[in-house]
Amino acid sequence: MTSVLVVLVAFILALVIANIRIVSQSNAFVIERLGAYSSTWSTGIHVKMPFIDRIASKVSLKELVADFDPQPVITKDNVTMMIDTVIYMQITDPKLYTYGVAHPMGAIENLTSTTLRNIIGELELDETLTSRDMINNRMRLVLDEATDPWGIKVNRVEVKNIAPPKSIQEAMEKQMRAERERRESILKAEGEKQSAILVAEGQKASAILKAEAEKAAVILQAEAAKEAAIREAEGEAQAILNVQKATADGLAMRKAVNADAALIKLKSLEALQKVADGQATKLIIPSDIQNLAGLVTSAAELARK
Repeated sequence: MTSVLVVLVAFILALVIANIRIVSQSNAFVIERLGAYSSTWSTGIHVKMPFIDRIASKVSLKELVADFDPQPVITKDNVTMMIDTVIYMQITDPKLYTYGVAHPMGAIENLTSTTLRNIIGELELDETLTSRDMINNRMRLVLDEATDPWGIKVNRVEVKNIAPPKSIQEAMEKQMRAERERRESILKAEGEKQSAILVAEGQKASAILKAEAEKAAVILQAEAAKEAAIREAEGEAQAILNVQKATADGLAMRKAVNADAALIKLKSLEALQKVADGQATKLIIPSDIQNLAGLVTSAAELARK
């Protein structure tokens, strides 16, 4: 009897230990009791009822990344292209995720494909290539609303790649090449224009400098001519002063020796001769030059006697 009790206790302990479950971080277990939903186990240690409770599903609460295969879509202007998308989502309700829909990932893939076709069908080719942000936002809103009953939250949707047909790609390459050539021509024309402007500005500056140099040369010549005129005037003034000084000296000598008029005129004539032998360019002749000539003649006759 004792052995049977020991075996029974050991069996019960083994059964309890076998039904102990530890739920790790960022995971959840959905438990069914007799085929019906019972509870959701979160992080920690749990014990289920043997033969009554069953783990219906183990759900990861981490953010999931679903990279779907490229899907063929048709634009508004009837261009067929291949587009693949990446969905970033997270399970927020393990119960809804378990019982809300069969094959949730397949359902999300089909929903993504149909939503993408609807959005691209309203856009032309050029709009599709330049409106990735708009496409991502619209897809995220539609998918997030549709997956709420499934316990899934769509955080982000990214259009991974857009592949137009080969003929469209060639046409786009030609267009890009033509655009690059046009920009190159514009840049070349701008460069030539800038070069011509710089050359014209250089010629203008050269002409201004040349005019300023000529103006400076004229000013220097005028200054030199002015200086020469000043020096000439000073020479003439000095000659006049010399004549006046000689006259004054003669008067002083006359007064000193009681010289007569004939002697004074003779001295004046000698003074004129000395002035003529100097550096003066002009000679001032007294108005009574005839009287002086007569005086010279008289002096010569006296000398012969």
